[in-house]
Amino acid sequence: MNVGLEPDDDGEVVSTINTTPLVDVMLVLLIIFLITVPVVGHNVPLTLPKERNTVSEAKPGNINLSVNREGDVFWDERRMPDMPTLFDKLKIEAVKVPQPAVRLRGDQDARYEQIGRVVFTLQRAGMQKIGFITEPPVRAP
Repeated sequence: MNVGLEPDDDGEVVSTINTTPLVDVMLVLLIIFLITVPVVGHNVPLTLPKERNTVSEAKPGNINLSVNREGDVFWDERRMPDMPTLFDKLKIEAVKVPQPAVRLRGDQDARYEQIGRVVFTLQRAGMQKIGFITEPPVRAP
């Protein structure tokens, strides 16, 4: 960048700033923004659900399933030995009218795959009402 300290060919001091490097940098930045903005801004228009905390009542007919961090599945407090056993029990419940609601609780350290297997088994058995039970967020006063 020339700020006028060196004389030009005529022996006069140049008092202008050489803007060529500035233009080069600006063009590179412009190209980067033109390439990245469409990628970042490309989203499918969705309306995401809002957070809501509703108190659920524990009805005697509800099915309470729990998945601990090791992936063991519990029906109320009884451990299910495997997924086919769970499927057989759910098949019996799925034909009842009205169908009982399933309340699924998963340990926060459980792998998603373990809970996904339970949800898949619920779907295969024909269960229609599936709810996920979570802890409400702690809010600072």
